[in-house]
Formats: sequence, structure tokens, C-alpha cells
Amino acid sequence: MKTKITELLQIDAPIIQGGMAWVAEHHLAAAVSAAGGLGIIGAANAPADWVRGEIRMAREITSNPIGVNVMLLSPYADEVAQVLVDEKVPVITTGAGNPGKYMEMWKSAGSKVIPVVASVALARMMERGGADAVIAEGTESGGHIGSATTMTLVPQVRDAVQVPVIAAGGIGDGRGMAAAFMLGADAVQLGTRFVVAKESICHGNYKERILKAKDIDSAVTGRSHGHPIRQLRNQMTKEYLKKEQEGVPFEELELLTVGALRNAVIDGDVKNGTVMAGQIAGLIKKEQTCQEIIEEIMREATALLQGV
Repeated sequence: MKTKITELLQIDAPIIQGGMAWVAEHHLAAAVSAAGGLGIIGAANAPADWVRGEIRMAREITSNPIGVNVMLLSPYADEVAQVLVDEKVPVITTGAGNPGKYMEMWKSAGSKVIPVVASVALARMMERGGADAVIAEGTESGGHIGSATTMTLVPQVRDAVQVPVIAAGGIGDGRGMAAAFMLGADAVQLGTRFVVAKESICHGNYKERILKAKDIDSAVTGRSHGHPIRQLRNQMTKEYLKKEQEGVPFEELELLTVGALRNAVIDGDVKNGTVMAGQIAGLIKKEQTCQEIIEEIMREATALLQGV
């Protein structure tokens, strides 16, 4: 399947793996890229040396293109930005801010820059700033979210910009991919589906929680202070939402989540940790390799788009 994104990024399948903190490390990114999609290493709040090491280890596994997601609010963002230039990373996705200060540096180094956007206004701003494409991410996504749904956001972003559009949020199978393409997307970004990939380092408890999830099992914390995060319901979200409704200060709420994502992903604490996952979790019922995931999605989407 050839699209503007496969041509732009020199990949076989128009499927991007989300840059999920603690999850999107070199094993997963390399496996997705080796399978024909675009694997992404999530820099999150990690220091520059860690990011450099992950890039190099991923390249030992596959020669296919691998990208890096930069969380722009990270205290290490400046150093990480330079590492991506030094390592000649071909694709950079960004979140939590405006990548404008790094755009010229990255583009001069030959990187394709693809920001995540949650609104039409931000998509237009990123295009004016030199973005090569945008990821229109709907509120169905896991982790930090905006307010517009994927169904409403993607076509409006498509109408607003000339650069390619990647749809994200609530996409976990070929049906979702076909729907995204009908809305005007040139590719899709998947997060939750890859969390349960066999190559994912996520703790078995985290994977099992997703595999057993129902359609109503996600909750959004942090709406009251403007930092909404979608995750699966557990003891922590129950306590957080109760305190949030009581008007507890932001600083006290934050104490509930310090280290909580790592505790869930690495240590398997799915009761008090943060189990980030999108609303698509209820559709995911099996653990597969990245190759199997991509092949299955492509097969389903192709059949639907061809009317088979």
C-alpha cells in the first residue's frame, strides 16, 4: 500500500508506532520497523545518553528507518534534540509543545519532523513552521489527550493542511485503519495494540490488563487542572478521581502518580500504577508479534478499502 507517508518516510506499511514512555524502547521500535512500519523510540523524560543508546541498539536489530518521539517539556529536550542530529535520525515526532525552536536544526540535518496535534489551529501552525506531516490524535488515545474525537479531528485537519496526515486514537485493527483512510488520513499511528506485542517489554500484568479490558474500562484523570490522561481504571484512578472531585490541589494529586507509569510498565503494579491505554483496549484480545500485527491490519484494511 503506497501513500504519501510511505513515500515520505520510505516505509512499506503506512503504520506508525506511538512513542509511548517506558514502552517504546529499542526492542519494540526495531520490531515494528523490521516489519515494514515505522518504529518510534519514546524519549519521554529520559536523558540524552539513554536516547543515543536506544537509537544505536535499535539499529543493530534492523537497518530500516526508526524514528524518535521528543517530549518537548522534558528537561533534557535540548540535549536530546542535538542527539537526533548527531545520530541522523530520519523521522522525529514531537508532543507536549511546539518544536519550532528545533525545526531548522532538524530539517537541516535531513530529518522529517512530524508533530502530534489535537486541533486544527495547531495543525496549521505546525505546517507553517515547516512540519513534513502531522499526527492528528483524537481523545480516544491512551495517555495525554485532547478533547476532539478522531472521527471529527482527522477530516478537519485534512481539509486545513496540505502536508500528509496521520490519524491516531481509537485505531487498533484494519477496520480502524480503513475508516481513518476514508476520513483523509495517509497513515495511522497505533499505541495500545503495540503495547501487547510480543516484543514489547511491558510487564505481563500490564498486557493482561489490556487483553481483558472491556469497552468501558478506561478513565480520564486530570481534566480539572488541564492535563487529562486516559488510562485503565484501577485503585489509583478511583482515588485520584475522588480527590479531584473534592477539589484537592494539583500538587497533592500529582503525588499519586509520581513514578506510577514505570511501576505499571516495568514492575507490573496495575492496581496503583498508571496503566495508560486507549479506548481501543476492549478490541485487543491476543498477544502477537509486530510482524503479525502489521500483516493482519494491512490485510483487513486492504480488503475493506478494495470492497472485498
